[in-house]
Amino acid sequence: MKKLILFISIFFVYNLSFSTFLDNDLYKRLNTPRLDKKVLNRALEGLSKIDIKNKEVLTIIDYTKSANEKRLFVIDLKKEKVIFDTYVSHGKNTGGEFAKTFSNNIDSLQSSVGFFKTSTTYTGRNGYSMRLDGLEKGINDNAMRRNIVIHGAKYATESYINKYGRLGRSWGCPAVPLNLSKDLINSIKGESIVYINGDLNNYQKKTKFYMNF
Repeated sequence: MKKLILFISIFFVYNLSFSTFLDNDLYKRLNTPRLDKKVLNRALEGLSKIDIKNKEVLTIIDYTKSANEKRLFVIDLKKEKVIFDTYVSHGKNTGGEFAKTFSNNIDSLQSSVGFFKTSTTYTGRNGYSMRLDGLEKGINDNAMRRNIVIHGAKYATESYINKYGRLGRSWGCPAVPLNLSKDLINSIKGESIVYINGDLNNYQKKTKFYMNF
């Protein structure tokens, strides 16, 4: 009986904490109109269900937006502020200005959606980079084998958009502006969550991390 009462108490506190996450005031305090409220809530619900080391920072990539918009957001949940709000590329076979097709397949050169955790950092051909580990079987769990990483790129900048009409594309990695990449990676490394929003009709049928809203 005592164990049951303890379980109910923990469950209540857990759900109270989650409902606080979804409080409308949090969205208002973040004060970032480009960040869609529904996307934020999906990311927060998933975060509440994942056993992860660092729950104080959350990264959201919204691939439903044009590549010419700032669509990557790094949120400090403890301070309740957006610390990065910037451009991010999608895979070359995912689409042009808009991300349309997604894949978990090796050599697809497409982006994947869903929940990832940040993994190890390294310096390679794209400079300082960080591996992403996909947490959803059949959706993004090939991310490590596909070498999906966050890295900096000259083609992920506003100047590239101004010159060529749209942001450049990667081989499936979420590439960010080169001048921000090191600070951005360092702010989210150490096992935090990255939620990539997109392909909702298919993804919502498969994911276990949030309800369909």
